[in-house]
Amino acid sequence: MVGGKGQSLAKLARAGLPVPDGFHLTTLAYKRFVEANGLLPKILQALENLDAADPARLEQAVLRIRQEFSAARIPDEITAETSAAYAAFALRRGGQAEIAVAVRSSATAEDLPEASFAGQQETYLNIRGVQAVLEAIKQCWASLWTARAIAYRSRQGIAPNAVALAVVIQELVSADAAGVMFTANPLDGKRGECVITAAWGLGESIVGGLVTPDTLTVDKATGKLLTSKISEKRLMTVRSAAGTQEQAVPRALQKKAVLTRQQAARLASLGVKIEQLYEMPVDIEWVLAGGKFSVVQARPITSLPEAPRQWLRANPKSLCARSSFAEFLPDPLSPLFATLAVPIALQKSRQLMKDVMDFKNLEEYTFEVIHGYLYLGFVMSWDIVWKAIKASALNAKAMLQNQMQRWADVRARSRAAAEPWRRDLTEVNAAGLLAGARGMFTATAEYYTVAQSGPIPVAQVSEIIFGTFYRMLVKRRADPPAVAFLLGSDSLPLRAEKSLYDLASWVTAEACLGQYFASTPTALICTDLRAPQPPEPLAGPFAQRYTAHLAEFGHAIYDLDFAKATPADDPTPIVEAIKARLDNRLANPHERQAAQVAQRDLATQAVLHRLDPLRRKWFARLLKWARESGPERENCIADLGLGYPELRRVLVELGVRFATAGAIDRPEDVFWLEEPEVSVLAAALDASAPLTAHQRQVAARKARWQRQREASPPVTLPEKSFLRSLLVHESAGNQLKGYPASAGQVTAPACVLRGPEDFGRMRPGDVIVAVTTTPAWTPLFGIASAVVTDIGGPLSHSSIVAREYGIPAVMATGSATRRIQHGQIITVDGSAGIVTLHEA
Repeated sequence: MVGGKGQSLAKLARAGLPVPDGFHLTTLAYKRFVEANGLLPKILQALENLDAADPARLEQAVLRIRQEFSAARIPDEITAETSAAYAAFALRRGGQAEIAVAVRSSATAEDLPEASFAGQQETYLNIRGVQAVLEAIKQCWASLWTARAIAYRSRQGIAPNAVALAVVIQELVSADAAGVMFTANPLDGKRGECVITAAWGLGESIVGGLVTPDTLTVDKATGKLLTSKISEKRLMTVRSAAGTQEQAVPRALQKKAVLTRQQAARLASLGVKIEQLYEMPVDIEWVLAGGKFSVVQARPITSLPEAPRQWLRANPKSLCARSSFAEFLPDPLSPLFATLAVPIALQKSRQLMKDVMDFKNLEEYTFEVIHGYLYLGFVMSWDIVWKAIKASALNAKAMLQNQMQRWADVRARSRAAAEPWRRDLTEVNAAGLLAGARGMFTATAEYYTVAQSGPIPVAQVSEIIFGTFYRMLVKRRADPPAVAFLLGSDSLPLRAEKSLYDLASWVTAEACLGQYFASTPTALICTDLRAPQPPEPLAGPFAQRYTAHLAEFGHAIYDLDFAKATPADDPTPIVEAIKARLDNRLANPHERQAAQVAQRDLATQAVLHRLDPLRRKWFARLLKWARESGPERENCIADLGLGYPELRRVLVELGVRFATAGAIDRPEDVFWLEEPEVSVLAAALDASAPLTAHQRQVAARKARWQRQREASPPVTLPEKSFLRSLLVHESAGNQLKGYPASAGQVTAPACVLRGPEDFGRMRPGDVIVAVTTTPAWTPLFGIASAVVTDIGGPLSHSSIVAREYGIPAVMATGSATRRIQHGQIITVDGSAGIVTLHEA
């Protein structure tokens, strides 16, 4: 009847909490308005056969609906009741004839756990007089049919005739300050902390991203201020004759804390009362006027991460970071990867440290699994710093000269380790299968150590040196950035993207296949593709083309944890790409590459033509180096999972045998066992002895993994260290800060992706929000408007591909996947490295 916002305010007011006075206009009024003006048939007609992913048609439909709402008339009975309620409200507030109010939309599905509709509709501030209130009410009703709201409901599967809107008319507090309070820490889930953001004036300056607010953390039990980050606040939103406006914050207040310690403690105490009322952590919008706090909204926090007790390191002296090897492991590790693969990877990495840096205390360099997440750890000392500098200087020439041969050799060994396992596995005993898995991952770990000491750093150095030379000695004001000269290279991920596009285009041209893909659910197509003999129409030419694509690119990994499927195991992303091509939602990589090559060649010739001989020589030489080594970096990463199809096949075969013997329920449950358990089960199987049941342990580990996945792992441990400032930027309020990895600015819906299982959620124009990405994610960049990650840097895969596609990118925000809700509107400023979260 009154929507989520209205219900929440009523609940708070009934409990005696400080809520500004007001009244509701229920959903019955909206329905009566729609019925009286015959709007529903016109709305349905405008939306008939509408594709929410087609911006042009969507905007046309919105314009038609808006015109109908603008011409519609509010029924007399609604006008009369609203006028009476406004007059009674004004009388309660001292008899003012035209008291200032906020007219706020309140959606009927707002703030529910399964669909967050908050922020999809409009709010109008500083509305005075009954006629202005009625007009604002009609504008709120019309905001049900904005492009954003229609697209959001379409994704949620909500029918157009199933929605209605209530409106809250509420006293507008003349706020000295405003902000948001979480009664649990939204970044790490700690229930004992309140996190408060605060800015001067009305809260719209925060919601609109106009100001970076102060951010305070308060201990709920004691009211003690734990942390305080005071920002420079240059703008604030205030009342004006026409509604609201932005004005400069007085110079004396710009760097001053909005709240005192005592006020922060009082606000936290108020938050505790509201949390007790809701019986769960809440997100609260507050205002401060005349020294008194008021609450203008409260909603349950439905996606709070699990709060681990402590992120403790084995060695308190070590610095730990979610970098290097961990960048390819965004999620908590599967138990088998943590206990079988991580020790092997550590041994190979320590060997690299010993060979390259003459590192003696190898135990001071480690990989740690903390609350399921992998961290690289080392004890920092001047000795280590000096050895790193010395090793870099001494080995630089050898690395540059031999890197391609070293990579070719280790790539061949990785392929050779997997080759024997492309055969019938039924004749191999369980112990042999486990040994084969160890051998294949050992080759993968060795491959990674060569990659991180060869092609990857060489590509990074070449791009940095070329970019520096260009900016300092070549670039003029109107010239393109350095990266423009490096675009269009034919890397392995790009070849994979072109191969997939060609396969999808061929399917589109084949009428029978196209109809099959268009009309058949993705899950059923994947089942058919996994069959030993795929049925028609997948048999024959399609099967040949599909198999050829997988033979060359099916080993690409989405995640280094071998518990995660590759394209060779799970064709879902491939099927979704084919369906996207049928709907014209798949970008053409051939055209994009051709345009980039033409632009870069034109820019290159223009620069070469004007340079003197010496600068021309070095520009050409450094550009050639960067262009040759850059693609090899991507090729190197793309082949990291070269042996993974066979490695997973061996482990799943073990799982089949364990499940047949009753030790686990499903073959894939083998990944939820630990290596010692697998060794014991394999030995028992080979000895024809009974196997111990592990179903209970598997179920408990799956549940723990899900809880760990909702946590927000610190980028560094300890959380406050110089290393953190190098790897992640501090964020505050509704802004996330990170590395400005690719220039440009975009405002669009966020698509939060944790892995390939989420790829089907992606729509053209969405912003990719992920922990990190790998080359297997590349096709998504063709339809994305921007990319934001938790970890990574200017030369990570995400950064390089974003620049290749010409879309803004912000890396290393630390918490984007936790802070940003799927479907939420965000602004990505890839030039400044800032992501602004709009009200969700």
